[in-house]
Amino acid sequence: MLMESKNRKTFFMFLLACLIGFFLVSVVEVLRSSFLVPTGTDVLPVSAVSPGDGGRAPGSFADLTERVKPAVVNISTTKVVRGGGFRSPFGGGTPFDRYFGDEFFERFFGDTPRREFKQQSLGSGFIIGADGYIFTNNHVIEQADKILVKLSDGREFEAKVIGKDAKTDIALIKIKAGDNLPVAEIGDSEKLRVGDWVIAIGNPFGLEQTVTAGIVSAKGRVIGAGPYDNFIQTDASINPGNSGGPLFNMEGKVIGINTAIVAQGQGIGFAIPIAMAKNILPDLKAKGKVTRGWLGVSVQDITEDMARSLQLKERRGAIISEVFKGDPAEVAGLRPGDIITAINGKKIKDTHELLLLISSFHVGDKVTVTVLRDGREMNFQVTVSERRDRPEYAQSGRSGYESYGMEVGEITPEIARYLGIARKTGVIVVRVQPGSPADEVGIQPQDVIMQVNKVKITSVKDFQREVGKKTASGSLMLLIKRGQATFFVALRK
Repeated sequence: MLMESKNRKTFFMFLLACLIGFFLVSVVEVLRSSFLVPTGTDVLPVSAVSPGDGGRAPGSFADLTERVKPAVVNISTTKVVRGGGFRSPFGGGTPFDRYFGDEFFERFFGDTPRREFKQQSLGSGFIIGADGYIFTNNHVIEQADKILVKLSDGREFEAKVIGKDAKTDIALIKIKAGDNLPVAEIGDSEKLRVGDWVIAIGNPFGLEQTVTAGIVSAKGRVIGAGPYDNFIQTDASINPGNSGGPLFNMEGKVIGINTAIVAQGQGIGFAIPIAMAKNILPDLKAKGKVTRGWLGVSVQDITEDMARSLQLKERRGAIISEVFKGDPAEVAGLRPGDIITAINGKKIKDTHELLLLISSFHVGDKVTVTVLRDGREMNFQVTVSERRDRPEYAQSGRSGYESYGMEVGEITPEIARYLGIARKTGVIVVRVQPGSPADEVGIQPQDVIMQVNKVKITSVKDFQREVGKKTASGSLMLLIKRGQATFFVALRK
């Protein structure tokens, strides 16, 4: 009996040992399959990854980083801020302060001098010339009294601002450090594709030469930073201090300048395409500022209602709302109501795309502007001139005629003089009924209506006649003047 019990115990111990052994072998096999690369799978070194392999994750960024890091610099700026003189120790807004104010303490303690504070900020940049030229962001060096550049080898040099452009947030600075500095190779941001791998190198929070990696999340982003927004969006980590630093592709070429982040989000950063910086570099070097192209027109996007009213097949292009007297567009023969569809054969999607394209031309360039006029395609040769800012006008208005929920009136000599316009310019909007068709499209009192369905009007009688005509689309196309700006709106009942 005792012998039988002993045999049973030995058998169970043997069985348990077998189960434990099987379990351990299974765990080892699972771990091996997780970490080992299957036979036949190639892991490319970073140097072997080409733009065509942008969708494949590189094995390591180490070789690439080691190669491009020397051209990346840290930038620290100092700005002297002058504070106020003596302040009440009770602070502003207290009853004591309201009754006595700062004058009481100044009389009692004497006139104290205004204090000066040194405000410091950090940024990044990259060397584009062996003789010391460096690209960075305008907001990194703007209003700085002193700019200090630290190279990757630890040497520090004071920099001078050569040129800057607030509208694109690009600046060019220069240091005197000989003629043999490491230079970042400039790439082609136009060939960049969504999903391509990129790395960002910079100085976030003062942490020098920080490298982060990610992909191109989107292209052509408009974030409201300026009139020429055309950002590359990336999920490569970008933080305060990265501004002005380079965004590299897998060839080690700069394809963007890291500029902005969405503070509330994670993995949402924006870089200026390097093509934009390359385009303005000659102006920054030669003149310290950027001279942009100008056609001499005011344009707007085509709405759904406009497309229906004009019987357009697709909503593409930009409609000319105003042609400025004496400017290139007027000289070439362009008119309000023309729809710009292409420049030099390149199709135009909207006003933003048109603005970016025109700004890339130089003064004196001759461009072919393709427009739709009354359903016919026409080409005009326009000589680009220099873009200049224009002043605003004042506005006013008086009585008239009711239609589409708005009341219009004649433009009297007094109104014309006050607005700075010719008396026979059109009719003036006096009142807009809330919730009416006119209100829904944004028409406001004191707007001047210059055209109805592309017919020029000079009186209330003209306005009544054109409004009373039936159109195939059942809507009205009005050309409105508001201040200096002119634009089209489509009205439907």
